[in-house]
Amino acid sequence: MDEHMVKSKTSLLALFKSSPSSSSSSYSSSYSYSHSSSSSCTVENDIDSFYPVQTGSKGLHEAEKCGHVAENEALEVMGLKFINDIVGDQGGIMEWKDVENRFNQVAWTGNGPEPVVSWSQFGFCIGIGMQSSPELARELLRALRGCMQWKSDITKTDLHNFWLRMNDDSFNSRMRLFFDMCNRNMDGRITETDIKQTILLTASINKLSVTRDEAEDYAALIMESVDNKNKGYIEISEMETLFKESLLKAYSPMKLQGSTNQDCEEQEQEPMSKVEVLFRTYWRRSWVVVLWLVGCFGLFGWKFDQYSKRSGFEVMGYCLPTAKGAAETLKLNMALILLPVCRNTITWLRNDPRLNYVIPFNDNINFHKLIAGGIVVGVILHGGTHLTCDFPRISDSDKSIFRQTIAAGFGYHQPTYMEILATTEVASGIGMVLIMAIAFSLATKWPRRRSPVLPLSIRRVTGYNTFWYSHHLFVIVYVLLIVHSMFLFLADKWIEKTTWMYIAFPVLLYAGERIFRAIRSGSYEVDVMKASLYPGKVLYLKMQKPDGFKYRSGMYIFIQCPQISPFQWHPFSLTSGPQDEYLSVHIRTLGDWSYQIYALFQEAVLSRLQGCPKLYIDGPYGSASQDHVKYDILVLIGLGIGATPFISILKDVANGVQTSQQSNHSGLRECSSTKGSPSKAYLYWVTREQNSFDWFRDVMKEIANSTKQQSVVEMHNFLTSVYPEGDVRSALLSVIQALHHAKNGTDIVSRTPIHTHFARPNWSNIFSRLARKHVEAKIGVFYCGPSNLATELKNLCTKFSTKTTTRFVFHKENY
Repeated sequence: MDEHMVKSKTSLLALFKSSPSSSSSSYSSSYSYSHSSSSSCTVENDIDSFYPVQTGSKGLHEAEKCGHVAENEALEVMGLKFINDIVGDQGGIMEWKDVENRFNQVAWTGNGPEPVVSWSQFGFCIGIGMQSSPELARELLRALRGCMQWKSDITKTDLHNFWLRMNDDSFNSRMRLFFDMCNRNMDGRITETDIKQTILLTASINKLSVTRDEAEDYAALIMESVDNKNKGYIEISEMETLFKESLLKAYSPMKLQGSTNQDCEEQEQEPMSKVEVLFRTYWRRSWVVVLWLVGCFGLFGWKFDQYSKRSGFEVMGYCLPTAKGAAETLKLNMALILLPVCRNTITWLRNDPRLNYVIPFNDNINFHKLIAGGIVVGVILHGGTHLTCDFPRISDSDKSIFRQTIAAGFGYHQPTYMEILATTEVASGIGMVLIMAIAFSLATKWPRRRSPVLPLSIRRVTGYNTFWYSHHLFVIVYVLLIVHSMFLFLADKWIEKTTWMYIAFPVLLYAGERIFRAIRSGSYEVDVMKASLYPGKVLYLKMQKPDGFKYRSGMYIFIQCPQISPFQWHPFSLTSGPQDEYLSVHIRTLGDWSYQIYALFQEAVLSRLQGCPKLYIDGPYGSASQDHVKYDILVLIGLGIGATPFISILKDVANGVQTSQQSNHSGLRECSSTKGSPSKAYLYWVTREQNSFDWFRDVMKEIANSTKQQSVVEMHNFLTSVYPEGDVRSALLSVIQALHHAKNGTDIVSRTPIHTHFARPNWSNIFSRLARKHVEAKIGVFYCGPSNLATELKNLCTKFSTKTTTRFVFHKENY
């Protein structure tokens, strides 16, 4: 490689190394994962692949040509966008015909021959995106027209010319238009005051909190980086240089190339089939569900065959064995439904790696719901058959046949339909059905979360508290079940009354657990060491850690506040690490109980005259996140408050790094993380509001500093209220963000060392990067958030597990 080649490579490498993305490990990784779909190598390796190792002027010429083309491509594709991503009324990209239609809707006949629209309708005409940002539309119109008469009416010809200018793909044209938006005097010079006003406007459009003092600091930062001659203003050439460097830092040429590197080709040689991936993912759930179905159908068939041979069959026909077969499945399911909610037992059993390997303990709530569905089917079949078929046939059957068959079971008296309904067994059965219908209905998603789709009158009597209390009506249900089983028709022998045999062990186990929890929680009264109120009505509690309280990262606890209710216990993920000397939780007000506890602590914090409310805790209990130790690599995805289950995991991994470093300083040879821990953890936190970053700011700073030497934890923040990087509405923010981090080492949005990406993440690109970087690794993907994204992430795990040798395994926390 000749001297000129080395200089070219060195200069490009310096460009990347001078960028804020290389100032810390946590910051550099944040760029490489959201915008890239190519090699995940280091910058030096990427530069080597970008400049081929060739000699002679021809090789140099090709390398330089490739570099210029890639740079231009970066500026054209990732440059300032004015309207390319504005959505039309019918969806899709806004086109001129859409603009013309909007113009026609609001046009009126002015003094001239052409129809016109008022200048204030400009934002409406050019698209939904600009309509929602009237201040930006106004500044854009002023830049398009110049200072003179920019508030005059707009003709269709004017609007078309404006549209063509905004659609110009040339970076220079877009840069000129953006420069004119900032240059309010249209004198070709942007002052610090112009920049400050543009910053405040941009922040308002993107729903960011920026004070005037901060805007002044950011404007001074831009002037300091560009105005080297202290002229007091910036010209367009200097603005172009500033934006080009920022865009190239965020979007390197290598990131625009296709996925053609050798690693990607190698790992696609032996992909797994989709059948194999699905089998690996679902085999544990499948065998449990199949075993349950076999048990239900087996019991139904056995009982159906038994009663089809009895004398009552002559009176009731196939209705009798059908009802009795369904009753047998109900006995089984009424026993099984208690097992998945025996949390202490499940937490204890999952510690055995052999059991945890074959039994999907993480799906205990889903299995609980599945059994509930089986009970609904059984009740409909059992009760419906009795009420509509068996009982009418008994009351209307021929008296001689009745006397010869089942008369002894009714005291030799043929009852009427109403007399049958008044019996103990039928009345208790109907009572059970009514109570279960109430409990099951209030346990569904809409009533439990007070969904706005429900009528207001219903919403007032629903909520988590209603669900919680109604669900404990099951005690009455089991009492009625025992009564019902003791007075069965056509079953005089005690050995045929087998209901108690099914439910004895589960009921005793569950009752024992509740007694144990009551005794344990009574000794776990905790002192609140610190209570903080965060934006978004999030309550942070730092509590004293009881003696002997041990837990693993990813676990959760139940909290009771007697001042609200002495009966209610609510689960919350622990955000403190196992090594911490305290316990901490973050509680967001999403329901009636959480609103009440927030109000209590708000009063205590603001008044400062009274102590904090008394709290009891119960736990710890295992969750899906506890399985993170099984994987080589962790991908933790949290939406909003859904990041809480993963904070303790990140602390655990970070503490493992510190332990390793201390051991290495002591002369011990250990790997980069503790034994049995993942070698790498990625956190992708997506939130809609900037103030959400206050919730875990201290934690992010702590983890970022603890892993500064070894990049074991990478955190990526995404703020969806901000327009994507490269959009004109966020372009200046990207520039300030890069400059501020380079100078101060903190992000202007999250105010931590962690870089904040704008808009929603491209999950496909993220998974592609992970698959190429961690070839043949087993990656655990843990997600906590709404179910709609869970489906997309699960499909991506299957897709990349089949197309690459990297295996992705999806887990979802209950949200």
